[in-house]
Amino acid sequence: MNERTRVSTATRQRASIQFRARSYTAFVLSPKSPIAVWLTELDDGLHRSAGFFSGRPVVLDLAALALKHSELINLIADLNKRDIRICGIEGADPSILGLGLPPPINGGHSVSRTGANTRSGEKLQPQKKSMERAPRPRSLLLNESVRSGQSVAFVGGDLTVIGSVASGAELLASGSIHVYGTLRGRALAGSGGDTRARIFCTKNEAELVAIDGVYQTADDMVSSLRDRPIQVWLEGESLKVSALG
Repeated sequence: MNERTRVSTATRQRASIQFRARSYTAFVLSPKSPIAVWLTELDDGLHRSAGFFSGRPVVLDLAALALKHSELINLIADLNKRDIRICGIEGADPSILGLGLPPPINGGHSVSRTGANTRSGEKLQPQKKSMERAPRPRSLLLNESVRSGQSVAFVGGDLTVIGSVASGAELLASGSIHVYGTLRGRALAGSGGDTRARIFCTKNEAELVAIDGVYQTADDMVSSLRDRPIQVWLEGESLKVSALG
C-alpha cells in the first residue's frame, strides 16, 4: 500500500464519522429539603401514576439544595429505585459532581406560551426583511391515531389528533390538546407553564391527564365522566374535568 492509498483510506474513514445534534423534551425534578419528606410526596404521586417517569429523560434541579457528594449519590440511588433515571444535573455545586454521576447541564428553559425560546432578559430583535423566516407553526395536526408505546411531543403550541390515542401512548404539548377520537393513553398539556391550556377528547378513557404538572389518573376521575366527551382545565391549583354536551 503506497502513501497515497493510506492517505485516501484515512480520509474516507474520517468522513464516515458523522455528528448530529438533536433536542429532546425532558422532565425536571426539583427536590426540596427535607429530602425524606420530598421523596414521600414523590412516592404518593408515583403510586397514583405508576411508571410515569419510566423511560423518559429526567433532569435533576438542585438549585434549592446544598448537598454533599455522598448525599447526591444517595439521592440518585433512591430515584433509581423508583425507576427514575437522571440524564443530567443542573443548579449543583460543581465540586460534588464527578465520574459515575450524571453530567452537569445548563441553559435549559421552559417553553414559552407562544412557543418561542428566549433566555431571561433577552428581547427578540426585529430582523431585516431579507432575513425574515417563515413563522413557526403554532399547532400540530396528526391525521392518524397514536399507537401504544408512541410518544408525541409538540412544544410550539396546540396538538390535535384526528383519531384515537391508544393505551400506553402519550401526548405532550405546551398548549392545548384536542383528540377527535378516544383518549386511552396520557395527555399532558401546558407543559411550558401555560395554565390556560385545556384538554378535549371525544371519548374519555384516559390513563392520565395533566395541565402544567397538575394531573389526575383514571382512578381519580369521577366514573360518570368515563366513555364520554370531556374537557380538562386548571382552576387555581386544582384540575377540573367536566363532560361536554
